[in-house]
Amino acid sequence: MSSSSVVKITDVTKSFNGLKAVDELSFSIEKGIIYGLLGPNGAGKTTTIRMMMRMLYPDRGSIEILGQSLRDLKKDRIGYLPEERGLYRKMKVLDLLAFFGEVKSMKRRAARRSGSEWLERLGLAEVGQKKVEELSKGMQQKVQFISTILHEPDLVILDEPFSGLDPVNVNILMDIILEFHRKGHTVIFSTHMMDQVEKLCREICLINKGRKVLDGTLSDIKKEYGRNSISIRYAGDGSFLKDLPGVDSVNVYGNELFLRLREGADSKAILKEVSARLDVQKFEIAEPSIHDIFVDQVSSS
Repeated sequence: MSSSSVVKITDVTKSFNGLKAVDELSFSIEKGIIYGLLGPNGAGKTTTIRMMMRMLYPDRGSIEILGQSLRDLKKDRIGYLPEERGLYRKMKVLDLLAFFGEVKSMKRRAARRSGSEWLERLGLAEVGQKKVEELSKGMQQKVQFISTILHEPDLVILDEPFSGLDPVNVNILMDIILEFHRKGHTVIFSTHMMDQVEKLCREICLINKGRKVLDGTLSDIKKEYGRNSISIRYAGDGSFLKDLPGVDSVNVYGNELFLRLREGADSKAILKEVSARLDVQKFEIAEPSIHDIFVDQVSSS
């Protein structure tokens, strides 16, 4: 692992009632990148993040954050948006943001000023004097996002940050995440939304059943996964495709599907067979998406 890593997780194991939630997990995250921590429900992502935040401690292995052990970690250098949201519902929004800023070592006046600026930027300028409980769920989520980044943390950890947001607000938060990236902050991004991973992340780690399935840069993972893949859009009954010679796996999305071919398979022969039996609207050699890799790897592990 590189000495410039912002996060180093080495052979970490965590069990609950004899069941391993995280099993000998190792990965590292370099400074200044957006890193995707991916996996299905129950894979161990949130447990891993909670250990990074010192909410839990590993049974075995080691974790270093920003060059410090968990014991010495100064959490005011981290911004954490948990999957399970929680705000003080009776507090006024601007008072709440000032409080969170002070917890992260900001001066109260600076925290209120920064909070006001962020509220205005996210279209919430009018809610500063309202109680949290008066806001819609979407507004509350944006307030919690502001509380996560208000103190300009070196490391931002976002667990399902887009959950429940409409596409417009998703794009607003994505722009802010990319802005933090351009300013040199490191972002860990845990999500089920693979299209957002494609847009935001340079590197990923996919875990399943507590163990690492794969990690690395998106480009290297896709290259290793191969270009022996075909995307087909069609009309008709495509159920026969999974039985064609040379087809290793099929992911179906309505009348569009993604075929992964075995090594040495002839795509021209598949095109001939498909054209004879279906109304083919698109047939192309395709780079696998992270969604397809996710489904394939989780299904086979």
